[in-house]
Amino acid sequence: MAVKAAPPGEAPAGRLAGRWVPWLVIGLWVALAAVMVPLSGKLSSVTTDRAVDTLPASAESTKVAVLEDSLPGGEDNTFVFVYHRAGGMTDADRASVERHHNTLARRYPPKATAAGGEDEEDQPTRPSTDGKAMMFTLDVSTTYGAPETIVGPLREAAKDRPAGLELDVTGPAAVDGDMDAVFDGIDLQVFLTTVVVVTLLLILTYRSPVLWLIPLMAVGAAALTAMATVYLLVKGFGIVINDQNSALLTILVFGVGTDYALLLIARYRETLHHHENVRVAMVHALRGAAPAIVASAATVIAGLLCLLAADLNSTSGLGPIGAAGILCALVAMLTLFPAVLVVLGRRIFWPAIPRFNTPGQEKPGLWGRLGTAISRRRWVATLGSLGVLGVLAIGLAGNTGALREQDQFLSAPESVTGFTVLRQHFPELGGQPMTIFTRPAYQERVLDIVQGTRGVALAVPGQTSGGWADISVFPTDAPDTAAEYDTIKRVRTAVHAVNGAEAIVGGPSAENLDTEVTTTRDEKLVIPLVLIVVLIVLGLLLRAIVAPLVLMATVIVSFAAAFGGSVFVFDTILGFKGVDYSVPLLAFLFLVALGIDYNIFLTSRAREETVRLGTGEGMLKALSATGGVITSAGLVLAATFAVLASLPLVMLIEVGFLVAFGVLLDALLVRSVLVPALTLLIGRRMWWPSRLSRPVELPDDQRPLVEGPAPQR
Repeated sequence: MAVKAAPPGEAPAGRLAGRWVPWLVIGLWVALAAVMVPLSGKLSSVTTDRAVDTLPASAESTKVAVLEDSLPGGEDNTFVFVYHRAGGMTDADRASVERHHNTLARRYPPKATAAGGEDEEDQPTRPSTDGKAMMFTLDVSTTYGAPETIVGPLREAAKDRPAGLELDVTGPAAVDGDMDAVFDGIDLQVFLTTVVVVTLLLILTYRSPVLWLIPLMAVGAAALTAMATVYLLVKGFGIVINDQNSALLTILVFGVGTDYALLLIARYRETLHHHENVRVAMVHALRGAAPAIVASAATVIAGLLCLLAADLNSTSGLGPIGAAGILCALVAMLTLFPAVLVVLGRRIFWPAIPRFNTPGQEKPGLWGRLGTAISRRRWVATLGSLGVLGVLAIGLAGNTGALREQDQFLSAPESVTGFTVLRQHFPELGGQPMTIFTRPAYQERVLDIVQGTRGVALAVPGQTSGGWADISVFPTDAPDTAAEYDTIKRVRTAVHAVNGAEAIVGGPSAENLDTEVTTTRDEKLVIPLVLIVVLIVLGLLLRAIVAPLVLMATVIVSFAAAFGGSVFVFDTILGFKGVDYSVPLLAFLFLVALGIDYNIFLTSRAREETVRLGTGEGMLKALSATGGVITSAGLVLAATFAVLASLPLVMLIEVGFLVAFGVLLDALLVRSVLVPALTLLIGRRMWWPSRLSRPVELPDDQRPLVEGPAPQR
């Protein structure tokens, strides 16, 4: 089909846009789907949330967990049954507790009992000193199932009790079970919710009965391919993936993939006005949009791969997992998506079908008017934007303390309330027990030292097996508090000083402490690495030094403002009791990598326009041309991350809200006002040291309309 006024580059475009090419691409994707879709369903089978898998092998609590698992009964799940009555325990209550204990101990005998070791008499019920509660501990072998499958039957078995006698089933295994219950089915929930949100936004964006379906289909194919790819990575390379990272994978692919679709459709709609052949129009659209999309993907992938330097396995695992997701989204949106659009032709845009040789008339529009206002009040726009960001950053003075595991739940489950009851009636057992392993010859000496350590309420010697002796230590302070962590540190210091004992300290709270310490160390390493890598990518893309430094500075300020504003919401409005230890690093990574995306889309277009119009007018032209589509992309990405805020776990709510708020802040204020204002103030020096930073006289018909000094490139 003929193309009007074909430029010199039209012939190659025609060859690249042969009739068979789109069908070949679609056929290859169908073949790929036949292989990958079945594998995508297996991803949940390789996810793990065990601390021993998440923490590095060098962590002391990891060594304890590994050693514990290798000993008889070491893999048992520990549940704590706390019975209480406000008016005091009655004889019938005490008899009921004894009956429950004996029944459950027979039903779930630990491995040690089956081997002829401890019996149920070694784990009697324990009354509280105030006479209002009784408790007992039950160790259930993993052969009976995972905590989430056991905790329900245990609670059901203890329902037969006198009226008014309350029971809370708590303990480390119960907390794990309740936590796993939150994540049960989370992948499907996140996937379906994300699909619904993206569908609604695409329908609102295009106001077309059909067009919204094409990007959704392509992104869905990318998501399933990404899930299958990650499954193969986990099986082949032993990468650690937890439920949190699995949910983030879905969010990333849908959010970023939809962004790419919006940018490509915007360019494709433009080129359809100038090329009658839809295949040729798509080739030109890809030439215009693909470089920025590829650069954006490369920036995010490079940032994610920086996580490989982290010690925490769940954090380092997110690097290749996220990178695989972004890569699948990139490939799908630059191959399958355009191929389907070409096959369906112009009619896919109905009712607003772009007609050949009738280019849409350029109107100033909202973004054009905004650019004009920024041009006239550059300093006001700059200082005003920085003022808003600065005010939001004040929120960092709020409660940024670490969130306890028990405070992770939006609605506290029985296992969490049980810890409160336990502390009320058994203050000597206030914290989660620590486990100490030492050589048998030193057990008594280590026990004496631990009992004399400040913050320790009780230390009980355990069994000796496999060349090790274990000691159970109960701290006086509540679980996962700073005071309890200080006690763990003091105990570790004390037992490490016993030469030859080889003593190591672990347990649930020790694992959380090691996780927090490792994350803090990872932040100090990964955050500077991300900044350096993203800066290098920007420098290569823009072939400049000043522009990347300016863009990076705006993103950092934007992150501080988003974090501060979010902390205010978490603390003052939502009443959260801290910020999860993993949130700052994850939020920084996503907001820097994804926030830079919109600046890449804007400044790459500005650089393209600067060649013709000069720096000032080029930036205003770029803002006018990309403002709508980038804002739509920002809304879509923010909405996909906001899906996490619908889940009943504080950590996911914090990540979802913080990233969504940061993306909106970056798209609506930083990219729309601050970056254009700074570019207009800096002028052509923005592109230093490239040739665009040098003044060049422009033809009369291309002189900028921006008021101010002589035209500058």
